[in-house]
Amino acid sequence: MTLLVGLCCSLGVSAQNANTTPFEQNKIYLGASVTGLGFSYNQTEKWNGALQFKGGYLFEDNWMVTGQLGYDYHQNASNAFTAGIGLRYYLEDFGVYVGAGANYKHAFKTYDDFMPTINVGYAFFLNHFVTLEPEIYYEQSLKNHKDYSGFGIRLGIGIYLD
Repeated sequence: MTLLVGLCCSLGVSAQNANTTPFEQNKIYLGASVTGLGFSYNQTEKWNGALQFKGGYLFEDNWMVTGQLGYDYHQNASNAFTAGIGLRYYLEDFGVYVGAGANYKHAFKTYDDFMPTINVGYAFFLNHFVTLEPEIYYEQSLKNHKDYSGFGIRLGIGIYLD
């Protein structure tokens, strides 16, 4: 098991070093991420889960504009759909990124909210195109800060296409 983990890490490091600028202008990004299993929290729901699909475009080296669609599962409330836009900046070639965005959340007649978000993550290259992307995020509810704002951890996978 240790050998397998070491092999995956060395492949990711060599892919990052072989490609001098992995976050070049004009690349397209496709990704999916999950939040849940105790990785997200807000005052009302305590723990919940979500699935998100993202698309992005690197309009400048290290700068990406993103769009996303998501589905939030809530055990004690209505499930919700989200749609949003964002901006991501990669700190040179390290794979660390910071982002900000705005999401619209809708839960069938009971809840509509606009939620600005911030996040910090890392794009760990498994090969030249595929990344594993852990991320920490915070969502600020404009409808009810106390009950609906929350933080969490996402685990995603991304594909960077030339």
